[in-house]
Amino acid sequence: MTTPVLTFFNNKGGVGKTSLIYHLAWMFANLHKQVVIADLDPQANLTAAFLDDERIDALWNNQATGSTLYRCVEPLADVSDITEPILQKITQNLHLLPGDVALSSFEDNLSTEWPRSMDDNNLHRPMRILTAFWQLMQIAANQVQADIILVDIGPNLGAINRSVLLGTDYVVIPLGADLFSLQGLSNLGPTLRRWRNQWKKRQDNWCDSKDSKKYSDFQLPGGRMEPVGYLCQQYSVRLDRPVQAYDRWVQRIPDTYREAILDAAPDTSIRQADDPYCLAIIKHYRSLIPMAQEHRKPIFSLTSADGAIGGHANAVSDAKKDFRLLAQKIAGKINLPV
Repeated sequence: MTTPVLTFFNNKGGVGKTSLIYHLAWMFANLHKQVVIADLDPQANLTAAFLDDERIDALWNNQATGSTLYRCVEPLADVSDITEPILQKITQNLHLLPGDVALSSFEDNLSTEWPRSMDDNNLHRPMRILTAFWQLMQIAANQVQADIILVDIGPNLGAINRSVLLGTDYVVIPLGADLFSLQGLSNLGPTLRRWRNQWKKRQDNWCDSKDSKKYSDFQLPGGRMEPVGYLCQQYSVRLDRPVQAYDRWVQRIPDTYREAILDAAPDTSIRQADDPYCLAIIKHYRSLIPMAQEHRKPIFSLTSADGAIGGHANAVSDAKKDFRLLAQKIAGKINLPV
């Protein structure tokens, strides 16, 4: 039995993805779910949200095997095997697989092994490398009996993200209210379908190989990548730009999502506010973000002692309701009891 993997991804950056995962991880933990967070973005911003600089510096510089995701896969470059991860305990229900800026150097290994995974012989090593992230996440989940794994990845369509998505059961797509997010959405759907089909060929090739019998206990991820829905940032109104400029792009999202992600016919009658695939409109909570970052906690956990008084206190209460509803909605779509 494997733990479901939920990845948040758009190949357009700047859509609030890392902050979203951070807050949902805390909310799932508050809902009594055992959560593992895997930071597979080489920028490691999610790790920086959970850990202070001194703790990250110690993880990156002591080079202990298993201390970060990169240190876990690093032995594969020397014809060795992955190292069991050392999880960072955030709370009783929340554990982090720390990211590492050095992870980007592993991209070449993944690119090299991708075509080799379609060879006739010696398939175990390329398949081991291509599924290393999924193997690590499942080992980590088993350590704490996790109910769900939440994953952050970078905004690109490179080999690292392909490898992560091969091990992903569900995908949530964060979006902004702009042309670039819309274009990112258009690119993402065909890419996911192509990777899904390519992985199916590799699974079949593995099943027909001698290695599959030799390594009969070696598991492969399903490459499911099932779209759960999208989230859209609430656009801010600027004096030099009317609301219509944002609304123009926002109202194109439902059709683009159906065409690009679901490979289905568009439905021009649906506006974003009524779209069942729109999981939520994420508010900015601008005044709370710096306060939450200073105290290293989610915005919905801020108290009067942290400075959340008056209007801030009301915003904290609203944020708690919003993220609770969002976590429950996502849980319902992936069959996770909360």
